[in-house]
Amino acid sequence: MRLPNVHPPLHAVPARDDAATDGDSLSAIANGDRAAFEQLYRRYYERLFRFCLRVTGRIHLVEDIINETMLVVWRRAAQYRAGAAASTWIFGIAYRKSLKALKRDGRARVPTDATSALEPTAPDTLDREDVQAAIRRAVADLPPEHRAVVELTFHSNCSYDEIAQILDCPVGTVKSRMFNARAKLRPLLADLLGD
Repeated sequence: MRLPNVHPPLHAVPARDDAATDGDSLSAIANGDRAAFEQLYRRYYERLFRFCLRVTGRIHLVEDIINETMLVVWRRAAQYRAGAAASTWIFGIAYRKSLKALKRDGRARVPTDATSALEPTAPDTLDREDVQAAIRRAVADLPPEHRAVVELTFHSNCSYDEIAQILDCPVGTVKSRMFNARAKLRPLLADLLGD
């Protein structure tokens, strides 16, 4: 079965955490409803784009990852069980597809030239955009597993329990990855931003 022809949204569709709507959409998709699939695709596109980009650090991989993710959603919607939020199920698929794409691409880390731009700057000369850019560059230097935890925690507002379901690992592993991510980020950001 082929993935229905769905194009990315031209305008941003607000991200919604309406679990009932997503669950209803997955039920309809399981019955072959292409309109429900298109709506779900559009609801998740931007969130998946941001998540996959932050996990992989490779913009050239993101569209394929999203399409592979949504193909799984199309094909396996009937396998979704409401024990977890639909978003958790979808992001779990996207995470696994992101890691596979990195393996195929042959590089699991962002090129060093992306992080070499982390040059110390006087803290009083930095504006909010500089700080945000510095944080993005520092996070980009983390391993994909740590980037995923940071993304899901700070940008998607997921709990550690939800992250554990998405990443298919114990909650303790999520906490450990967050601890390690913070430990790696602290000196990079301290050098850049000062104390």
